Amino acid sequence: MVDLRNQIAIITGAGRGIGFATAKILGGYGATPIICDVLPESELSKTIDHLQSNGIDSFSYRVDVTNKEQIDKMVQDVLERWGHIDILVNNAGLTRDAALLRMKDEDWHLVLNVCLQGTYQCTKSVLKSMVKRRYGRIINISSVVGVIGNAGQVNYSSAKAAIIGFTKSLAREIASRGITVNAIAPGFFDTDMTRNLPEAIKEGWINQIPVGRLGQPEEIAEAVAFLSSQAAAYITGQTLHINGGMVMY
Repeated sequence: MVDLRNQIAIITGAGRGIGFATAKILGGYGATPIICDVLPESELSKTIDHLQSNGIDSFSYRVDVTNKEQIDKMVQDVLERWGHIDILVNNAGLTRDAALLRMKDEDWHLVLNVCLQGTYQCTKSVLKSMVKRRYGRIINISSVVGVIGNAGQVNYSSAKAAIIGFTKSLAREIASRGITVNAIAPGFFDTDMTRNLPEAIKEGWINQIPVGRLGQPEEIAEAVAFLSSQAAAYITGQTLHINGGMVMY
Protein backbone atom coordinates (compact mmCIF):
# COMPACT_ATOMS: atom_id res chain seq x y z
CA MET A 1 0.00 0.00 0.00
CA VAL A 2 1.26 3.47 -0.87
CA ASP A 3 1.26 5.73 2.17
CA LEU A 4 2.55 9.26 1.67
CA ARG A 5 1.05 10.91 4.73
CA ASN A 6 3.04 13.90 6.03
CA GLN A 7 5.15 13.95 2.85
CA ILE A 8 5.82 17.22 1.05
CA ALA A 9 6.01 16.80 -2.74
CA ILE A 10 7.18 19.48 -5.17
CA ILE A 11 5.86 18.78 -8.66
CA THR A 12 7.01 20.94 -11.55
CA GLY A 13 4.70 21.58 -14.49
CA ALA A 14 1.81 20.56 -12.24
CA GLY A 15 -0.80 22.99 -13.49
CA ARG A 16 -2.14 20.54 -16.03
CA GLY A 17 -1.61 17.17 -17.72
CA ILE A 18 0.64 14.56 -16.15
CA GLY A 19 1.85 17.02 -13.51
CA PHE A 20 -1.67 17.79 -12.33
CA ALA A 21 -2.63 14.12 -12.30
CA THR A 22 0.49 13.45 -10.22
CA ALA A 23 -0.46 16.14 -7.72
CA LYS A 24 -3.93 14.66 -7.39
CA ILE A 25 -2.74 11.07 -6.99
CA LEU A 26 0.03 11.92 -4.51
CA GLY A 27 -2.43 14.06 -2.58
CA GLY A 28 -4.86 11.16 -2.52
CA TYR A 29 -2.19 9.05 -0.85
CA GLY A 30 -1.72 11.68 1.84
CA ALA A 31 1.08 13.89 0.51
CA THR A 32 0.89 17.68 0.35
CA PRO A 33 1.49 18.55 -3.32
CA ILE A 34 3.34 21.78 -4.04
CA ILE A 35 2.28 22.96 -7.50
CA CYS A 36 5.15 24.57 -9.38
CA ASP A 37 4.24 26.00 -12.79
CA VAL A 38 4.73 29.01 -15.03
CA LEU A 39 0.99 29.29 -15.71
CA PRO A 40 -0.81 32.52 -14.71
CA GLU A 41 -1.87 32.80 -11.08
CA SER A 42 -5.55 32.61 -12.11
CA GLU A 43 -5.02 29.14 -13.61
CA LEU A 44 -2.96 27.97 -10.66
CA SER A 45 -5.74 29.09 -8.33
CA LYS A 46 -8.18 26.89 -10.23
CA THR A 47 -5.79 23.96 -9.86
CA ILE A 48 -5.56 24.49 -6.10
CA ASP A 49 -9.34 24.90 -5.81
CA HIS A 50 -9.85 21.60 -7.62
CA LEU A 51 -7.42 19.77 -5.37
CA GLN A 52 -8.84 21.26 -2.20
CA SER A 53 -12.39 20.41 -3.30
CA ASN A 54 -11.18 16.81 -3.34
CA GLY A 55 -9.87 17.11 0.21
CA ILE A 56 -6.22 17.60 -0.78
CA ASP A 57 -4.19 20.27 1.01
CA SER A 58 -1.94 21.93 -1.54
CA PHE A 59 -0.06 25.09 -2.34
CA SER A 60 1.16 26.70 -5.56
CA TYR A 61 4.12 28.76 -6.73
CA ARG A 62 4.34 30.53 -10.06
CA VAL A 63 7.88 29.59 -10.99
CA ASP A 64 9.96 29.38 -14.15
CA VAL A 65 12.12 26.27 -13.74
CA THR A 66 14.91 27.87 -15.79
CA ASN A 67 15.21 30.67 -13.23
CA LYS A 68 17.57 29.72 -10.40
CA GLU A 69 16.50 32.59 -8.15
CA GLN A 70 12.80 31.70 -8.42
CA ILE A 71 13.47 28.01 -7.75
CA ASP A 72 15.71 28.69 -4.76
CA LYS A 73 13.17 31.12 -3.31
CA MET A 74 10.37 28.56 -3.64
CA VAL A 75 12.44 25.81 -2.03
CA GLN A 76 13.45 28.09 0.82
CA ASP A 77 9.83 29.06 1.38
CA VAL A 78 8.67 25.43 1.37
CA LEU A 79 11.35 24.52 3.92
CA GLU A 80 10.37 27.44 6.13
CA ARG A 81 6.67 26.51 5.97
CA TRP A 82 6.89 22.73 6.31
CA GLY A 83 10.44 22.00 7.41
CA HIS A 84 11.18 19.31 4.86
CA ILE A 85 10.85 18.24 1.22
CA ASP A 86 10.38 14.52 0.71
CA ILE A 87 9.55 14.17 -2.98
CA LEU A 88 10.59 16.05 -6.10
CA VAL A 89 8.91 15.28 -9.42
CA ASN A 90 10.69 16.95 -12.33
CA ASN A 91 7.89 17.02 -14.86
CA ALA A 92 8.04 20.48 -16.47
CA GLY A 93 8.65 20.36 -20.20
CA LEU A 94 7.66 21.67 -23.59
CA THR A 95 8.24 20.99 -27.28
CA ARG A 96 9.29 23.12 -30.22
CA ASP A 97 9.32 20.63 -33.07
CA ALA A 98 11.12 21.07 -36.38
CA ALA A 99 13.59 19.21 -38.58
CA LEU A 100 17.10 20.05 -37.47
CA LEU A 101 17.90 22.00 -40.64
CA ARG A 102 14.91 24.24 -39.95
CA MET A 103 15.21 24.38 -36.17
CA LYS A 104 15.70 27.82 -34.70
CA ASP A 105 18.57 28.18 -32.26
CA GLU A 106 16.22 29.72 -29.70
CA ASP A 107 13.92 26.66 -29.88
CA TRP A 108 16.87 24.33 -29.30
CA HIS A 109 17.94 26.30 -26.23
CA LEU A 110 14.39 26.77 -24.89
CA VAL A 111 13.59 23.05 -24.89
CA LEU A 112 16.96 22.10 -23.37
CA ASN A 113 16.61 24.81 -20.75
CA VAL A 114 13.11 23.87 -19.62
CA CYS A 115 13.42 20.08 -19.80
CA LEU A 116 17.04 19.52 -18.79
CA GLN A 117 18.26 22.68 -17.09
CA GLY A 118 15.01 22.81 -15.14
CA THR A 119 15.54 19.25 -13.91
CA TYR A 120 19.10 20.08 -12.88
CA GLN A 121 18.17 23.33 -11.17
CA CYS A 122 15.21 22.00 -9.18
CA THR A 123 17.10 18.90 -8.11
CA LYS A 124 20.16 20.83 -6.98
CA SER A 125 17.99 23.25 -5.02
CA VAL A 126 16.21 20.56 -2.97
CA LEU A 127 19.13 18.16 -2.65
CA LYS A 128 20.95 19.73 0.28
CA SER A 129 17.91 19.46 2.54
CA MET A 130 17.31 15.84 1.47
CA VAL A 131 20.94 14.90 2.13
CA LYS A 132 20.77 16.53 5.55
CA ARG A 133 17.68 14.47 6.46
CA ARG A 134 19.09 11.39 4.72
CA TYR A 135 15.84 10.83 2.91
CA GLY A 136 14.31 11.75 -0.41
CA ARG A 137 12.58 10.57 -3.56
CA ILE A 138 13.42 12.20 -6.90
CA ILE A 139 11.43 11.17 -9.98
CA ASN A 140 12.38 12.62 -13.36
CA ILE A 141 9.95 12.49 -16.26
CA SER A 142 11.78 11.51 -19.43
CA SER A 143 10.09 10.23 -22.61
CA VAL A 144 10.01 7.30 -24.99
CA VAL A 145 11.55 9.60 -27.61
CA GLY A 146 14.55 10.05 -25.33
CA VAL A 147 15.17 6.33 -25.82
CA ILE A 148 14.21 5.66 -29.45
CA GLY A 149 14.43 9.17 -30.94
CA ASN A 150 11.81 10.89 -33.09
CA ALA A 151 12.16 12.80 -36.34
CA GLY A 152 11.49 16.50 -35.83
CA GLN A 153 12.29 16.36 -32.13
CA VAL A 154 16.08 16.45 -31.93
CA ASN A 155 15.89 19.07 -29.17
CA TYR A 156 13.24 17.29 -27.09
CA SER A 157 14.76 13.82 -27.62
CA SER A 158 18.20 15.10 -26.61
CA ALA A 159 16.87 16.65 -23.41
CA LYS A 160 14.87 13.58 -22.45
CA ALA A 161 17.79 11.23 -23.18
CA ALA A 162 20.04 13.40 -21.04
CA ILE A 163 17.56 13.15 -18.17
CA ILE A 164 18.06 9.38 -18.13
CA GLY A 165 21.84 9.82 -17.86
CA PHE A 166 21.33 12.47 -15.17
CA THR A 167 19.12 10.04 -13.24
CA LYS A 168 21.64 7.20 -13.31
CA SER A 169 24.61 9.34 -12.32
CA LEU A 170 22.83 11.14 -9.48
CA ALA A 171 21.43 7.86 -8.18
CA ARG A 172 24.99 6.56 -7.78
CA GLU A 173 26.08 9.76 -6.02
CA ILE A 174 23.41 9.86 -3.32
CA ALA A 175 22.10 6.33 -2.75
CA SER A 176 24.09 6.08 0.48
CA ARG A 177 22.18 9.13 1.80
CA GLY A 178 18.82 7.37 1.69
CA ILE A 179 17.75 9.17 -1.48
CA THR A 180 16.49 7.35 -4.56
CA VAL A 181 16.50 8.80 -8.06
CA ASN A 182 14.46 7.24 -10.84
CA ALA A 183 13.04 8.21 -14.21
CA ILE A 184 9.79 7.45 -15.98
CA ALA A 185 9.71 7.41 -19.77
CA PRO A 186 6.10 7.87 -20.92
CA GLY A 187 4.97 6.90 -24.39
CA PHE A 188 2.07 8.74 -25.99
CA PHE A 189 -0.49 10.04 -23.51
CA ASP A 190 -3.77 11.90 -23.67
CA THR A 191 -2.63 15.40 -22.66
CA ASP A 192 -2.92 18.93 -24.01
CA MET A 193 0.25 18.28 -25.99
CA THR A 194 -1.40 15.47 -27.97
CA ARG A 195 -5.06 16.55 -28.02
CA ASN A 196 -4.41 19.36 -30.47
CA LEU A 197 -2.73 17.12 -33.02
CA PRO A 198 -4.54 15.95 -36.19
CA GLU A 199 -6.51 12.75 -35.72
CA ALA A 200 -4.54 11.04 -38.48
CA ILE A 201 -1.29 11.50 -36.55
CA LYS A 202 -2.83 10.22 -33.31
CA GLU A 203 -4.25 7.20 -35.12
CA GLY A 204 -0.80 6.49 -36.52
CA TRP A 205 0.60 6.40 -33.00
CA ILE A 206 -2.21 4.23 -31.67
CA ASN A 207 -1.55 1.72 -34.45
CA GLN A 208 1.97 1.29 -33.04
CA ILE A 209 0.75 0.67 -29.47
CA PRO A 210 -0.14 -2.95 -28.66
CA VAL A 211 -2.72 -2.01 -26.03
CA GLY A 212 -4.48 0.05 -28.72
CA ARG A 213 -4.91 3.42 -27.01
CA LEU A 214 -3.14 6.48 -25.66
CA GLY A 215 -2.19 6.40 -22.01
CA GLN A 216 -3.98 8.38 -19.33
CA PRO A 217 -2.01 10.81 -17.13
CA GLU A 218 -3.15 8.98 -13.99
CA GLU A 219 -1.25 5.91 -15.19
CA ILE A 220 2.00 7.85 -14.94
CA ALA A 221 0.92 9.42 -11.66
CA GLU A 222 0.37 6.04 -10.01
CA ALA A 223 3.88 4.99 -11.01
CA VAL A 224 5.24 8.21 -9.51
CA ALA A 225 3.37 7.42 -6.30
CA PHE A 226 4.90 3.94 -6.12
CA LEU A 227 8.44 5.24 -6.72
CA SER A 228 7.80 7.87 -4.04
CA SER A 229 6.79 5.27 -1.48
CA GLN A 230 8.71 3.18 1.02
CA ALA A 231 7.87 0.13 -1.08
CA ALA A 232 10.32 1.39 -3.73
CA ALA A 233 13.21 2.05 -1.30
CA TYR A 234 15.42 -0.52 -3.09
CA ILE A 235 14.80 0.90 -6.56
CA THR A 236 17.17 3.59 -7.77
CA GLY A 237 18.83 4.63 -11.02
CA GLN A 238 16.09 2.96 -13.05
CA THR A 239 13.96 4.11 -15.96
CA LEU A 240 10.39 2.82 -15.92
CA HIS A 241 9.01 2.62 -19.44
CA ILE A 242 5.24 3.20 -19.58
CA ASN A 243 4.17 3.13 -23.20
CA GLY A 244 1.48 0.48 -23.71
CA GLY A 245 4.02 -1.87 -25.26
CA MET A 246 5.01 0.54 -28.02
CA VAL A 247 8.65 -0.11 -27.17
CA MET A 248 9.73 -3.24 -25.29
CA TYR A 249 13.04 -3.96 -23.58
